[in-house]
Amino acid sequence: MRREHYLEDTNLSVAWARALRLASAPGQKEIGPLIVSVTGFDTDGAFQEDQGIRVALDALLADEGKQSVDTVANTIFPSSMWNPGAPRQRLFERYGSVLSRLRRSSHKNSHGTYFGRMITGGPKGCENQLEFAISTYLSRSGVRRSILQIGVFDPSQDHSASAQRGFPCLQHLTFAPVDGGLCVNAFYATQYLVERAYGNYVGVCRLGRFVAHELALPLARMTCFTGIAECDMGKNKLKNILPTFAEDPKQKAGA
Repeated sequence: MRREHYLEDTNLSVAWARALRLASAPGQKEIGPLIVSVTGFDTDGAFQEDQGIRVALDALLADEGKQSVDTVANTIFPSSMWNPGAPRQRLFERYGSVLSRLRRSSHKNSHGTYFGRMITGGPKGCENQLEFAISTYLSRSGVRRSILQIGVFDPSQDHSASAQRGFPCLQHLTFAPVDGGLCVNAFYATQYLVERAYGNYVGVCRLGRFVAHELALPLARMTCFTGIAECDMGKNKLKNILPTFAEDPKQKAGA
């Protein structure tokens, strides 16, 4: 793997911009594998963004009839439903009460949503994977850290001979408590860099913030591993975004 296949930044927008620049370079339309790592979280677990990049991307997505960054992010973690001052069961109950409606509201959700998969399919006696992982880890000292993992891909549902499946591109999530805090890791088979990646990064960061809060740890890092990251729109359509970070994006963001 070439060195440029690993990108790390303290600013989520800049990390995404650097990934898109690689995949949209002359002669390129995809890159694989790609590892993007985001740090720079504040004490509350919030990430840094460049609003110029975010606004330009959302405008392009709207023009193309695609989902906004927040809409994509909410499939991974519904941040508007989470009250950090309330028990986490409240979040699970609220989301469960609207899940069937969410599945009907968009064909993209016909096979489920990512957060929906996370709060179902657990072991007997605890059908919620997230609750099982968090509560088991907190139940006693010395619990193995590998308990903090969530499966999204389900072969019984998702292995299909269809040419296009669409869901789930996110396969697996792990949460790793280390000396510096909590690291959240997301594994994607494929990923559209324009339509989905920014929202995916936001959603995984927000999910990491939630789990870090429940474990009483600071959020230290979000890392997204992607098998094939595609520049999924014609490069001429990126003209309103590319100038936003045409300079060195680290300089653009003041990093």
